[in-house]
Amino acid sequence: MSVLRHQIAMAKDSGLRLSVLDQSPVPEGTAPAQALQNSIGLARRVDELGFTRFWMSEHHAMDLLACTAPEILLARIGAETSRIRIGSGGIMLPHYTPLKVAEVFRTLYGLYPERVDLGIGRAPGGGPMESLALRRSRKVAMEDDFPDQVTELLAFLEDGFPTGHPFLKVKAMPAPVPEERYAGPAVWMLGSSMWSSAAAVEFGLPYSFAHFFSPVKTRDAIEAYMRHFRPGIRLERPEATVAVGVICAETQEEAEYLAASVKLLQQRIRLGERKPVAAPEEAMRELKMRGEIPMEEGEWPRYFVGTPALVRERLEQMAGELGIGEVIVNTIVWDHEKRIRSYELLAREFGLVG
Repeated sequence: MSVLRHQIAMAKDSGLRLSVLDQSPVPEGTAPAQALQNSIGLARRVDELGFTRFWMSEHHAMDLLACTAPEILLARIGAETSRIRIGSGGIMLPHYTPLKVAEVFRTLYGLYPERVDLGIGRAPGGGPMESLALRRSRKVAMEDDFPDQVTELLAFLEDGFPTGHPFLKVKAMPAPVPEERYAGPAVWMLGSSMWSSAAAVEFGLPYSFAHFFSPVKTRDAIEAYMRHFRPGIRLERPEATVAVGVICAETQEEAEYLAASVKLLQQRIRLGERKPVAAPEEAMRELKMRGEIPMEEGEWPRYFVGTPALVRERLEQMAGELGIGEVIVNTIVWDHEKRIRSYELLAREFGLVG
């Protein structure tokens, strides 16, 4: 079977690799188009800083997040960066046909060889009405054919359809040259449940758990993936990571002040509100007015907030207990310059920059 190839950028001081998940958050008072420009600028900076990957998410019909088409942004970001891996975190596969996704990411791979990740998930990336609007067909009842979609997608990417299959001669272009055993994006299974953990094992794929989104099953999902992984399907050894929220600042007080925006964001989402990211002062006022709204929490918080040294200690403790070598960082604050600064401080603390 095909072997997925990964470029690994090792941190200088710590064995823990750091990557980035960006969702193009829209700060209140700015245009959504500016959020896309912010993502491009952030990608350039974390490429310079030495992060391993830069993934873009897919969300639909939200005032809060502007990234509805990660594949388009990745085409631009690949041209704006030189070494960092770029990828989807992720493509919500139920909305698309596997052939189209294979073509899009083979195209990206043709533009940026050895740098492209294709993270796939089955979540809708929006609410029930958005899911209805995005459905491939509304003439029949919705069915969960995600495993079949994954099987088909991998077959297109790996030229792996069996003899007699109707798609045997359908090529996902641009195709690799025949001499290359596998030339294409590295496919990752994404999720926030035990189901996604089992799916990653079944397909022999690397696995990324969205801890910042749903922190309750993080340990169970990662440990189940590691325990049940079967070498040789596509990888010889398991590869797992978690996506966590991080806000770094020079002082604990400033970090907690900046984090007010994401605390309010989380409460709003829980109540079905998807407004743009509020400034910290407004967020603190609204949080005080709303009072405490209980949030599901797990062994570790959704967001690690504090000085670089404190955040590093907690990230390394989490990664060590889970037995993983990479953490994907998601940072949402109102001030874009403060967002970039958070990544800079983290990179310096981990020794990613000299």
